[in-house]
Amino acid sequence: MKTIATHAHGISATAIICSALGLIQPVQAQPAVYPSKPIRLVVPFTPGGSTDILARAIGQELTRAWGQSVVVDNVPGAGGAIGADKVAKAPADGYTLLMGHIGTLAVNPSLYPKLPYNPVKDFAPVAWVARVPNVLVVNPAVPVKTLKDLVALAKARPGQLNYGSGGNGSAANLATEYFKLQTGTSLLHIPYRGTAPAVTDLMGGQIQLLFTGAPAVIGQLKNGQLRALAVSSPQRLDALPDVPTVAESGYPGFEADQWYGVVAPSGTPDAIIRRLNEQINLALKSAELKNRLAAEGAVATPGTPEAFGKLIVTEIARWKPVISSGRVKAD
Repeated sequence: MKTIATHAHGISATAIICSALGLIQPVQAQPAVYPSKPIRLVVPFTPGGSTDILARAIGQELTRAWGQSVVVDNVPGAGGAIGADKVAKAPADGYTLLMGHIGTLAVNPSLYPKLPYNPVKDFAPVAWVARVPNVLVVNPAVPVKTLKDLVALAKARPGQLNYGSGGNGSAANLATEYFKLQTGTSLLHIPYRGTAPAVTDLMGGQIQLLFTGAPAVIGQLKNGQLRALAVSSPQRLDALPDVPTVAESGYPGFEADQWYGVVAPSGTPDAIIRRLNEQINLALKSAELKNRLAAEGAVATPGTPEAFGKLIVTEIARWKPVISSGRVKAD
């Protein structure tokens, strides 16, 4: 019994010494539950555009689910490259994310010769959030009712109709250049620093047309401030059932949708990527968010990180020849 008591005493003493030295900390050694603090969701554009609208919708759902704030941080400039680069260089801990889109993740590699980030190597795909068809809208003062009317007017007045975009190399710029190639029209590009100011000038008559994501103009279409001529998707939008597709309007095969998704800095732990993906997908599958996105002209696209990563690679290859043939240049 004496031997046993001595042995037990020895263990107790050792435990006390180790604990004092900080070697036995079973509770503190456990990894913190993610998320344990606010998350920063960077939008690389000005407030009011499609990327911003979708980021705030997702941020609100994550905040509600986890009880931790998701703070949307607008960091515009260089076609989204400035904000994207900040996220690429941020700590890979899941607390700094990017709401990327076709421009920042697929177009910029062909647009900027010295892009400071690589969308494939520097980011870990998290979740494909939504596909957003572009809608071609005009100021109501423009004397056209259909896409064919617009094409005829543009051909009668080559270079006299102005179209706006969120900037050189933006998704709206590329969609319109693609449209010009398909229709053989000449339109003058007026780049803005973001979609919202382009929409404002379109309503004011400073520019005549805009080919941009539906969420950025859906409100103005519903109240009659703008007129929609066509959508870029293969099917009509539920939010705009009376607006035909470009394909229906005489240009079969035309498709130029925008898409959006969340990425994290490369090296972010897989467990965090999976947790984010699971929660974002749950939000996207909820009737509330699906209806909210549909009302904005967006289509929810829940899926795996791997599927989103494959989309990014495919789209980089797809848009490279469009940029080259359209001679699209960055600011």
